[in-house]
Amino acid sequence: MTRQQGESGHISVLLQESINALAIRPDGVYLDGTFGRGGHSAAILKGLGPTGRLVAIDRDPQAVQAARPLEKSEGRFRIVHARFSQLASVLDALGIDTLDGILLDLGVSSPQLDDPSRGFSFREDGPLDMRMDPAHGMSARQWLLVASEDEIAEVVRTYGEERFAFPIAKAVVARRADVGDAAFETTGELARLVAGVVRRRQRRPEIGKDPATRTFQALRIFVNQELEELEAGLEAAVSRLRPGGRLAVISFHSLEDRIVKQFIARETGRTAARDPVRGTLAAGVRVRLRSIGRVLPDDFEVQSNPRARSAVLRVAERLADEPDRDVAERVR
Repeated sequence: MTRQQGESGHISVLLQESINALAIRPDGVYLDGTFGRGGHSAAILKGLGPTGRLVAIDRDPQAVQAARPLEKSEGRFRIVHARFSQLASVLDALGIDTLDGILLDLGVSSPQLDDPSRGFSFREDGPLDMRMDPAHGMSARQWLLVASEDEIAEVVRTYGEERFAFPIAKAVVARRADVGDAAFETTGELARLVAGVVRRRQRRPEIGKDPATRTFQALRIFVNQELEELEAGLEAAVSRLRPGGRLAVISFHSLEDRIVKQFIARETGRTAARDPVRGTLAAGVRVRLRSIGRVLPDDFEVQSNPRARSAVLRVAERLADEPDRDVAERVR
């Protein structure tokens, strides 16, 4: 099983599995909605022929900059600085109507985690930022300095699934009251505060998991509006897939995977509204996808790339815009 390693030691998760899922046509047009450091894009390009085309999107300007040399040397490839929820406008600007496949590799990338200046990681001290695009929106620190205790608790509980969200929020507000605008200048300061709260309340520490993990995840998801981006991006993706085109999405935690799973279930008709008498799909319901399945990393990949441990790849195929009655009946 091949694995592709790029800049900063980044190893693309479920690389061959996602390429297989896309069922790449040599003359096809594909979108990598999360370029990162280009592992998946490079593999897609290998499967394309001379007339094939690949468009990549990333909201992180550092990722876009890393892709520029490939764009200059590879005529089949374009990189665009944008969020993947904006893929429709990106495609319109490039004169592309439909796609043969779309890949989304969700969450934070290894280069983002490994660079302390980006503020994503609690393992090395750096400014508490967490924005994937530092030029837009509030940083994590800016938000923590103005958010209410209830708002902080809600974000940490909802996006981090942290059971100690309320005492953590209380400690954040207390720290802010003590030192004012000087609070939370670094990731280390916040990580130590959260760890102190969690350790005081845990009956038994979680082995191998830093106490700040859930809080940092929550702030990152909130600051970057990752779940809202995912919901909008999935809808935009399916709308631009041609019949037979594939959607492949790699997620890394339960909140992401739940959205992808529920979206595919709805678009395949499995959880769509039904006629209360006949049990068939309700009038006006469109069945746009066929589920291909779910893929998990094998033991070898998890051992060689610990980031793959929680990864889930879900794959679906676009149906024709107006499926016949037989298709609708089969999803009952």
